[in-house]
Amino acid sequence: MNIVQSQPTSGRVFGMLPPEAQKKIQSWIRSRHLICSGNFYVFESVDSSAIERFTESIEVLGGTLISVETIGKIWMGDHRQVLLYRAKASLHTPCHDLKQYWIKYGSFRTRFDEQV
Repeated sequence: MNIVQSQPTSGRVFGMLPPEAQKKIQSWIRSRHLICSGNFYVFESVDSSAIERFTESIEVLGGTLISVETIGKIWMGDHRQVLLYRAKASLHTPCHDLKQYWIKYGSFRTRFDEQV
């Protein structure tokens, strides 16, 4: 069975389809990695590959990544510090119910706010 890959205007080819991208974003909302403010989404993670998956999900749904930056180090256990990344994206969601999903299950603060 062949899976049709979407190809956004940036020329990148993605293997993710929009329903899968929406489910990933919903799981990040529930886990408090992702917050929403208007048409802007802020994603925080210590995993750089999660930032790449977030970028892909946003672009598959028609959005745009604005920036990715490191915002500090947080402690993982007693002896290890890791970098915390923050990705900001714009996603106009009139045809998606992500905004309503965030209102129902989301938070105004990410899980890392207390640690930075």
